[in-house]
Amino acid sequence: MAGATLRDVARRAGVSIRTVSNVVNASVPVSEELRTRVEAALEELDYRPNLVARNLRRGRTGMLALVVPELDVPYFAELAREVITAARAHGYVVMLDQTDGDGERERELLGRGSRATMFDGLLLSPLAISADELRRRANRVPVVLLGEHIFNGDFHHVAIDNVAAAREATEHLVAMGCRRIAAIGDQPYSTGETAQLRTVGYRQALEQAGVPVDDSLIVSTPRFHRRLGAQAMRRLLALPEPPDAVFCYNDLLALGAMRELTKAGVRVPEDIAVVGVDGIQEGEYSSPTLTTIAPDKAHIARTAVGTLVSVIEGTAPPPADSRAPYRLVVRDSSRRA
Repeated sequence: MAGATLRDVARRAGVSIRTVSNVVNASVPVSEELRTRVEAALEELDYRPNLVARNLRRGRTGMLALVVPELDVPYFAELAREVITAARAHGYVVMLDQTDGDGERERELLGRGSRATMFDGLLLSPLAISADELRRRANRVPVVLLGEHIFNGDFHHVAIDNVAAAREATEHLVAMGCRRIAAIGDQPYSTGETAQLRTVGYRQALEQAGVPVDDSLIVSTPRFHRRLGAQAMRRLLALPEPPDAVFCYNDLLALGAMRELTKAGVRVPEDIAVVGVDGIQEGEYSSPTLTTIAPDKAHIARTAVGTLVSVIEGTAPPPADSRAPYRLVVRDSSRRA
């Protein structure tokens, strides 16, 4: 029945409108017998709640915001898709914005006069803002943090274990027999915590395998972009003794590095093996296909959205770091005969 109302459902189920409302909104417990009758009537009439009216009654907008550093980075685009799917399951619409990793834009977003007050909650992947600044924010819109910025359990935060992920990627290269394993993407400054964690994991794997760490093989990049991966690879190829493998801190760096290797006539993986991080779809279609650490983006999205909704509704547990699963996907860029 198109456009069925609560009154229509109540009539079909033989109950009061209030009982139907209690079942639909899960606001007051009802008997199992009544719940079954109402749910059957809801399905028969194909009842669709008026989410706009419901949100207005609750003083909410029905919208969440997802704010990331760069929307044109494939990882964030793929994550946004999963967030939208997860939010839809909770009856929310997602609006997207980006900060370009600029600290002032992140601070502005969390200010008292921010347009973030248009949203019921905020999913934020910060790069520049500190934990102290987040604690002091004037805007009290519920926030769940994404990414690997370190917050020490002060906020709801969803991320993979970057140290373990980097260690596993490097161990894979060691197991292949590689010994001069380079790393592209270190960021030795205050906002480069994600990269620093991956450097820790890289070093741990080498040390545990008894492979000396050669600091000349660790190349820093200000961002995780293809162009910077290519530049770093050129620098590594110019060394008196180039590497026999390279662990790149994201897939875009790895794709840039592989492009540079191809231009230089270096075979991948026969001469230099390559591994990235992020599990973006582009890596499935590169030539050669890219070995990668693939975070479970759907899990990240479901966990982050579910946590944010529980914060909005006042039912969330105390803030904590939530570790999302990941897996090593071995493809041609590190698969030797």
